[in-house]
Amino acid sequence: MKSSTRRGRFGLSGAMIGFAATLALGAALANLVACAARADRPARVDDLEALFDGVTLTGWTQRGGDAVYSVEDGAIVGETRPNTPNTFLCTDQTFSDFRLELEFLVDAELNSGVQIRSHARPEGGRERVYGYQAEIDPTPRAFTAGVYEEGGRGWLQDLKSNPAAQAAFRPGAWNTMVIECRGESLRTWLNGVAAANLHDSVAAEGFIALQVHDVGKREEPLRVRWRKIVIVRL
Repeated sequence: MKSSTRRGRFGLSGAMIGFAATLALGAALANLVACAARADRPARVDDLEALFDGVTLTGWTQRGGDAVYSVEDGAIVGETRPNTPNTFLCTDQTFSDFRLELEFLVDAELNSGVQIRSHARPEGGRERVYGYQAEIDPTPRAFTAGVYEEGGRGWLQDLKSNPAAQAAFRPGAWNTMVIECRGESLRTWLNGVAAANLHDSVAAEGFIALQVHDVGKREEPLRVRWRKIVIVRL
């Protein structure tokens, strides 16, 4: 009898994918311990939380538009749909002071971002997510890891004055973003390069969310992927 083991896009069984996701998550956790240990408070392994288990979307809720989220090869995949507003996959938990690390891979034509300390309000028969966003911007503008206020004031700090951070983005490859919130301080890093650094007091806590930006009437789907999503509360 042939085995009925399910296989992923690259011919890997579910067990192999789960094992690989566990190894990748362990590496991300170890890196986050090292990063947090360089801050003003030592990190312990038991401080760390994995927000994504590499297999399911447990602990997350979709809000806003009708983009499609799935899990594929140990990553969350966000896929666009036409004629729908910005869509967000939001954590069920809320966070205040923290250091968040994740990896992302985005199609060249798609804008995206990572919401932090965010909330949702009723608007136009849907839930409108609003709050701080660490931008994912693969265009030549190169504002990835700049800070934007979704559903609010717009840009709080772009990267026009930070050419090193603008040059840190790797098109068509996995990138690492780190976001740190401490009181009114908001800081980001892109592939180890310091990006945004600002102070703002509008929001002290909220959920984390993964954005799929609207694409107007475009029928051909675009995708953004996130993996190794880990956090330490500060």
